[in-house]
Amino acid sequence: MSGMPSPADSLSVIVPVHNEADNILPFVQEIHRALEAAKVSFELVYVDDGSSDATPKRLAEARGTFPRLRVVRLSPSSGQSTAIWSGVRAARAHWIATLDGGGQNDPADIPRLIEAASSAGDAGPLVAGLRRTRHDGWVRRASSRIANAMRRRLLRDETPDTGCSLKLFEREAFLALPYFDHMHRFLPPLFRRHGRPVVFVHVNHRPRPRGPSKHGIRDRLWAGVLDLLGVMWLQRRVKRPRIEYED
Repeated sequence: MSGMPSPADSLSVIVPVHNEADNILPFVQEIHRALEAAKVSFELVYVDDGSSDATPKRLAEARGTFPRLRVVRLSPSSGQSTAIWSGVRAARAHWIATLDGGGQNDPADIPRLIEAASSAGDAGPLVAGLRRTRHDGWVRRASSRIANAMRRRLLRDETPDTGCSLKLFEREAFLALPYFDHMHRFLPPLFRRHGRPVVFVHVNHRPRPRGPSKHGIRDRLWAGVLDLLGVMWLQRRVKRPRIEYED
């Protein structure tokens, strides 16, 4: 990709977590194994979103073994969007990859997202994971189906998978987006609104290895109704004229 660093050479991996003590060390190890095997130069940024369990202790232990690991702590707990936004702001690399802290995303898929971004030329796309098979409980699957139907109707957004946390994008492009709570659920239409292409790549999805899900129908469905209306408002007010410069 001419004119910008390659994701393989300049990557920050952002992992937001809340009360994921049992998943910290195994997932940190897995991320390192996957990206080192693919010869990706990276830093790993964990964002501890106000955890009340042993997550801070486990992160401190992991830092003693993995020098690429950096930790950002939020207090009080502020939600996944704020955790991702805070991690991106703290990141040092040009490209950002995001993963769910519960271990359901497969870090071995990140090189495939990098390949898709590299094939896009200088467009600087959002590359989003498209889960082949969902390994979630019925509440999450049902709320996702309802939310996706509402989204398609109101936003006219053909995003096939709105809930996959595995994504790759340019840091500055993300920080140029309007920030609001739950914005992570609307990254494809927000990137398109800013004239960025969106590419979907099939990825693995795994059962949670340890601990219960941190999401339920209340925070995945009802809180999203106002967000949908807000994103509709943003879409209707964007203007992208052709700009020509004469020197």
